[in-house]
Amino acid sequence: MSAKVFSIANQKGGVGKTTTAVNLSAALARRKIRTLIIDMDQQASATSALGLEKKEGASLYKVLCGEGSAKDKVLDTGRKNLSIIPSEVDISAIEVELSGAENYLMRLKECIKDLKESDTYDAIVIDAPPSLGLLSMNSLVASDYLLIALQCEYLAMEGLGQIMGVVEQLQNAGVSDTLQVGGIIMTMYDSRTNLSKQVVNEVKTHLGDLVFKTMIPRTVRLAEAPSFGRTIFEHARFNEGSFAYDKLAKELIQRFSLKQ
Repeated sequence: MSAKVFSIANQKGGVGKTTTAVNLSAALARRKIRTLIIDMDQQASATSALGLEKKEGASLYKVLCGEGSAKDKVLDTGRKNLSIIPSEVDISAIEVELSGAENYLMRLKECIKDLKESDTYDAIVIDAPPSLGLLSMNSLVASDYLLIALQCEYLAMEGLGQIMGVVEQLQNAGVSDTLQVGGIIMTMYDSRTNLSKQVVNEVKTHLGDLVFKTMIPRTVRLAEAPSFGRTIFEHARFNEGSFAYDKLAKELIQRFSLKQ
């Protein structure tokens, strides 16, 4: 059975996108879902958050240019059921390389086809860059589902329509026959503030069941875990952030019928 591919995305930075990619993946792995993270962000934050060094030549840069295999870029994170294809600063240069290339929007999809169909993984989670450039477009086209990380803050809805519109454009252009919006993950939720509650209510009013029931809280432990190269489960196992990501993983498994 093929792995299901998810892109965690939002063209706006600082919304908990990478935190969600890393900790949701870790939560899936803890629930025996064989998970591969693909770090497509030039900042390589997901790579660092797992305690891995940024190394030249470690990313998919060369593979996207037609050299080598994505399988050869996979690294063991030292955590059961969790692997990663890391990123590096140079991956941003791929936008120049691909801009005039044939099928430039489908390069990542073609690169990971064997990984998706290999029965090695149940889920592939792509940490997309905070933009709508070629790397993000490739991430979306390679995915079955887009999961949008949306912070519970003022103007949260701003830009949401844009990224959902991009999905529709990609579908209409015929470059992706599988991509659909899989859900909205509300991040940085603070139950003490009316603003968080108002934002959640507004998003649910517009998007209904697309919004996951589990909301990711704003916690110091979640914010500091990446600086130690740890997932929230390693850094603060009994923190509300770890409980939230575990619940979110359970929702994801049920919503998309992931194999356990």
